[in-house]
Amino acid sequence: MNHSSSLLSRGAPAKATTVHARASAGFADKLAQTRTVLQQAAALGTVPGAVTQASSLGAEDVVITHLINALQLDIPVFVLDTGALHTETLALLERTQATSRAPVVVYRPELDAVIQFVRDHGQDAMYQSIALRKTCCELRKMQPLARALAGKQGWITGLRREQSNARAEVPLTDTSEVASKGLTKFNPLADWTLGDVWHYIAENKVDYNPLHDQFFPSIGCAPCTRAIALGEDFRAGRWWWEDESAKECGLHVKK
Repeated sequence: MNHSSSLLSRGAPAKATTVHARASAGFADKLAQTRTVLQQAAALGTVPGAVTQASSLGAEDVVITHLINALQLDIPVFVLDTGALHTETLALLERTQATSRAPVVVYRPELDAVIQFVRDHGQDAMYQSIALRKTCCELRKMQPLARALAGKQGWITGLRREQSNARAEVPLTDTSEVASKGLTKFNPLADWTLGDVWHYIAENKVDYNPLHDQFFPSIGCAPCTRAIALGEDFRAGRWWWEDESAKECGLHVKK
C-alpha cells in the first residue's frame, strides 16, 4: 500500500535540505527561545535526567537531540523501537547511539503481546479497522512510552503547530494532565516552520533519516507510513487510509 515507488520513478529526489531549508524571518529569536526552553527542561526536578526527550528520529527530533548535545544538557533521549520501523530508521538509531553525548535508550513492546496480536488478527491488522490499528499502537508505542516516562517529571517532544490541525495550539510548555500524561511536556519547536527545521539541519550538518529525501516528511512504522505526493498535507502519509480526525496514535492526543 506504499506508493513511494511511483514518486521515485520520476527521477532521483533532491535532498530534503535543498528542498525545504528556508529559515523564517524570526528564526534567530525562535532558536534562542528553543534553547531557553531546553535549559528550563534540564533544570526541572531534583536529579539529572528527570526530563527526557521522546525521539522518533524524525527531522524535528534530530534537531532537538543535536541542541541537547550542543548545550551539554543532562537530558537523556529515548526511542520507541516498535518492531515495525523502517531499516533506514534503525540505521539512524544506531548512528545516534554511537555519536550522542546524551544517552539514547531504546524501549520495545512486550514480545509475547505483539506475537499474540499478530496471531489473532494478522500482520496487516492495522488496515482492517481503526480500533485494531489503535490496539497495535497501544502495544507497540503507548505501553513502551509508559515505561519510558515512569518516574520522570517531564518530557520533550518535537511537536510543531504547523504539523496538523490537531497540533495547531501546541504550547511551548504544557502542564495539562491529559496532554502531558501527568508530566510537564516541553515542545521547544512549537513555533518553528518546516523551513526552520531543515535550515537548522543544513546549517549544522545534522544526520537525518534518508527517507526524508524520498518524500517522507513524517516517518513512523513502515506499514503505516508512505511517501506523499506534491501538494499533499504534511501528515498525509501517516495512516493514509483513515479519516484525518483519527490520525494520532495516542502519544500526543489531547481530549
